[in-house]
Amino acid sequence: MEAAIAIVGLLVLLFVVAGVILTVKAVKAAKRGVDRTVAQARRAVEDTSLRARQFAQPGMVGELAQLRLSLRTSMRATQEALRAGSSQDPSLSEALGLFERLSAHGHELDDDLKRLEREPDKASVASRLPELRERTEQITQSAESLRWAARDRARKFADDDLGALRDQIDVEAGALRHWTEDPLADPSGAPAGPTTASSTPTAPSATPSRPSAARSDGASAAGDSWGPVTDEPPAITARDPRAQVTHPWQKAPRKKETS
Repeated sequence: MEAAIAIVGLLVLLFVVAGVILTVKAVKAAKRGVDRTVAQARRAVEDTSLRARQFAQPGMVGELAQLRLSLRTSMRATQEALRAGSSQDPSLSEALGLFERLSAHGHELDDDLKRLEREPDKASVASRLPELRERTEQITQSAESLRWAARDRARKFADDDLGALRDQIDVEAGALRHWTEDPLADPSGAPAGPTTASSTPTAPSATPSRPSAARSDGASAAGDSWGPVTDEPPAITARDPRAQVTHPWQKAPRKKETS
């Protein structure tokens, strides 16, 4: 009895622990989803404000917004391309590591551009613009180089796979068209057929052979049904009364009495 109670208690404890673990995992997953949604919304709002500032405030402020927008767009596109490709191509892991190092420089540059947007000294900002523009071009060009290399690699693999698939389809299509070849033809070119014991041809008989008498009535009837081609209908003749076969059960015809 005590053993059964212990087993039941152990099972209840296991169910409770499993429930707690599943609840914690669900809460963490929900928290990650909320954080991801908030980050995406914040990023969308910031990008929209940068686009609006780029067109609404010309000059240094608009140029700084343009640099930030181009930097963020290029880095985001490269990150998405590398992460999507690394799941199918493990060799992109090294490229992804290089992008992480490049991303650190990109975040640093984005922070510098964000601080300069609130800088009241416009002269110092104008003096630093060429250097900031050059850094932005270097980072975006490096990111684009990684992105297009990953895309070219994926397209190359897709082209190779498509070429191999096309070759296999051509072979299968040729196999499916086997009925165009003569199955009775000999590979050496001679038509296949029954072989005779002697290679010399035999002379035809002078007298035509008579049809076999063992031919059955059904076969002759079947042959006559296809009959000789003629336009005249068959003649209709009356039965010969002498040729009639009488059976024992048939009554003999009565003779007429004459007076």
